[in-house]
Amino acid sequence: MKLNLRIWRQDGPKDSGRFENYTAENVSPDESFLEMLDEVNEKLVAEGKDPVAFDHDCREGICGMCSMFINGEAHGPDRGVTTCQLHMRRFKDGDTITIEPWRAAAFPVIKDLVVDRTAFDRIIQAGGFVSVNTSGNTQDANSLPVPKADADKAFDAATCIGCGACVATCKNSSAMLFVSAKVSQLALLPQGKVERQERVLNMVEKMDEEGFGNCSNTGACEIECPKEISLDNIARMNREYLRASLSSEK
Repeated sequence: MKLNLRIWRQDGPKDSGRFENYTAENVSPDESFLEMLDEVNEKLVAEGKDPVAFDHDCREGICGMCSMFINGEAHGPDRGVTTCQLHMRRFKDGDTITIEPWRAAAFPVIKDLVVDRTAFDRIIQAGGFVSVNTSGNTQDANSLPVPKADADKAFDAATCIGCGACVATCKNSSAMLFVSAKVSQLALLPQGKVERQERVLNMVEKMDEEGFGNCSNTGACEIECPKEISLDNIARMNREYLRASLSSEK
């Protein structure tokens, strides 16, 4: 296949940025999208030009780093996959593909398609963890009974990889799906009960502090999420937040 690429190039956070046109030739339909970009970059390097910067790591749909808009869709036209799992068979010979970084104030562009998502890290640091008593009398986690329904819901929430597709897709740049997945994961398990109230209050406060918008129940985040995290988690987080807020006022 021969493809026309419109790729966003931006030298840094303060640069205005622009689209540049490239041609990808002899593209195999069995290649992944990132492999196609690798070939484009190899050609640019051979020509003495600056390659396109993009994030990637595991290339197995686990790390969430390969985040980019492809023809206006987070991670591209497929559902339930990350960009590294998107294959070129989803495109046709002669297609024009527009590739952009996430667009959100809380995710400033570092270069080209790479954005700074450390705001997510700071939200996790605010409360997305369980403190373990290492006094020597720690109870074995496997000895704590967990209802099957709760375990399943916690596992589903834990599949969130923090790629940021929910934020980039939301018209308000809301991080509610991401934060609610982390809150739900721990709130549903006995190990997370101790810090339950403090966790949700701190994480929501940090989310707002980082400049993410609020949820308006559009549902685009759930549709574009590569791990198909459910909106039910947002409802659960809202209940957790309300309960914690009322308790903290006493």
